[in-house]
Amino acid sequence: MTPPDDPLEERTLDSRLAFAGVFLKVYADRVRSPDGHEGVREYMRHPGAVMVIPLLDDGQVVLERQFRYPLRRSFVELPAGKIDPGEALLDCARRELLEETGYAAREWLYLGGFHNAIGYCDEKIEVYLARGLSAGAARTDAGEVIETFTAPWRDVLGWIRDGTLTDVKTIIGILWLEKFLAGDWPAREPATAP
Repeated sequence: MTPPDDPLEERTLDSRLAFAGVFLKVYADRVRSPDGHEGVREYMRHPGAVMVIPLLDDGQVVLERQFRYPLRRSFVELPAGKIDPGEALLDCARRELLEETGYAAREWLYLGGFHNAIGYCDEKIEVYLARGLSAGAARTDAGEVIETFTAPWRDVLGWIRDGTLTDVKTIIGILWLEKFLAGDWPAREPATAP
């Protein structure tokens, strides 16, 4: 938690939009550090996202494999997507699970949220566990090509350990799932704002 008068706070002297794309906005702010030094901080604004850990009754999780252009290869991931303006976190979780995998869930538990790239982006990913799943047809957007499959969550933990799975949100999701199933971390109430 940051105290109201944080002695480490950098003061914004000037802020400008450096780039506005279809999805991302990049800002360049001139700041003054607590030691008096002035510098520039470049960062991206992001609307926030929700990730879903879809857990089947047999202990398998629903995963997806999709091509990620910046790294020019496919990755194994848990379903996730950005929060639309005015959309509630749980509504986003339900929508993304259905759109990307075709699954719907009877039970939703909020496990927490995390900032995945604090050095250059304000994105926060909120994490939900979905149980009581029923299969249906995926409704992906045009250009969103996703291969869906299931695997035992303990196998996925092994993929993380051996470096096969490197997506940070999925790593966190599976590790949080392990803690939740062990009874170490209870479900919580989501924050009122993402």
